[in-house]
Amino acid sequence: MAEKIYIFDFGSQYTQLIARRVRELNVYCEIHPYNHLPVIDQDVKGVILSGSPHSVFDKDAPSIELDSIRGELPVLGICYGAQLTAHEAGGKVLPSEIREYGRANLSFINDSNPLLQHLTVNSQVWMSHGDTIRELPPEFKIIASTESVEIAAFQVEEEQTYGIQFHPEVTHSEEGLTVLKNFLVDICGCDQDWTPAHYVDSTVAELKDKLGNDKVVMGLSGGVDSSVAAVLLHKAIGENLYCIFVDNGLLRKYEFEEVLHSYQDMGLNVKGVDAKKRFYEALKDLKDPEAKRKAIGKTFIEVFDDEAHQISDVKWLGQGTIYPDVIESISVKGPSATIKSHHNVGGLPDFMKLKVVEPLNTLFKDEVRRVGREMEVKQEILGRHPFPGPGLGIRILGDVTSDKVRILQDVDYIFIKGLKDHKLYDDVWQAGAMLLPIQSVGVMGDERTYEQVVSLRAVASLDGMTADWVHLPYQFLAEISNKIINQVKGVNRVVYDISSKPPATIEWE
Repeated sequence: MAEKIYIFDFGSQYTQLIARRVRELNVYCEIHPYNHLPVIDQDVKGVILSGSPHSVFDKDAPSIELDSIRGELPVLGICYGAQLTAHEAGGKVLPSEIREYGRANLSFINDSNPLLQHLTVNSQVWMSHGDTIRELPPEFKIIASTESVEIAAFQVEEEQTYGIQFHPEVTHSEEGLTVLKNFLVDICGCDQDWTPAHYVDSTVAELKDKLGNDKVVMGLSGGVDSSVAAVLLHKAIGENLYCIFVDNGLLRKYEFEEVLHSYQDMGLNVKGVDAKKRFYEALKDLKDPEAKRKAIGKTFIEVFDDEAHQISDVKWLGQGTIYPDVIESISVKGPSATIKSHHNVGGLPDFMKLKVVEPLNTLFKDEVRRVGREMEVKQEILGRHPFPGPGLGIRILGDVTSDKVRILQDVDYIFIKGLKDHKLYDDVWQAGAMLLPIQSVGVMGDERTYEQVVSLRAVASLDGMTADWVHLPYQFLAEISNKIINQVKGVNRVVYDISSKPPATIEWE
């Protein structure tokens, strides 16, 4: 990897968004928690200090030794990062008289300053802070203000050290991307050459050097991440990549056959394994969601290990881990307590004595798709909605049986096919159906029925961290509901989930 920007994370909810914006400008960057800082080598062109939910006055306020970077590299402090920079240099940071959240406008801009060139007066910015910088140290100078915030941005004289109290990474800051580009290109001198084509070429070269003639085994899911990772590995080592696609009985209708066929068309060396019976036995009588997840994960590992042992001299395990997974596992507060048991990072049993290779572990999901397009991976794979690792096992609330799976597969198939037929699929980030552990009274013909209830769910999101329900047309929902009730034996009621995340989650379990 050539030039890069380091983002030091103080726990802000926006840190990943900063990284995504930097990547959009074709500059490679890495996020590092403030309490796990890396060595700064010659490839690092600059440092961005993130915001934080903390105040610089908190007893355990996050902090780093800024003297070792200031003057050595360009530094951009955002919100808390700016306040920390001023505070540690002897400036005065105080609680805001009015908490400053939401839109504001830059009433003064020093447009000759390299950070703010090409910005316009009254440009809208997004504020989100409870403290504010009241006085700057002597060597600091104001370069931007709003009506209520005099020190909206500053620079340290004779240094490429900057601070801004607004968030350039959010879309509400209308010219925020210009601020970031000014910092990255004009101040840090980045070449903006980190493109999908560059990533493919450099990653394939690195994989060839790392793996040589070694064999790699990899479990495929049919999803975007594992598929793109497999194609990258295949480009590097060809037939030395052995892929295993397991039918756990919890996939979507026809998914096993369709995905297996698409992989073979791509030239991948893939073996399909029918393990439905084994998974159903492991899930028998289990109702607790986490117990189901663990049973599914454990069984997958056992099946995968049985298959991997049939390949001689395998040394590596390929995984589709992407950058948010890595960030989550080394977050500011340590591994998140909410990481579920099917999470990609870690969790491998001792008996799988394989080294791990993760060709996508520096990419965000949207970047994975762009890399896939660069390698001409089929759009039906790249455009697929995310699907949970435990599959329909966590969309069937309560215990899982083959009959319940059959019902939910039929319901899900009608819903997803309907979204595609009505050209709505690409407007939705993730969609699916849930089989509820309740029955309701209905009337079919001249008979009363007492059958299953299903809930349809469709959400819009960028990365799954937050999500809003999609306002699907009433006519479409009516059509899908009628088809499900008429065509799926055992269902007599369909509801639509209109909950957002938060407070609800995307899945029900």
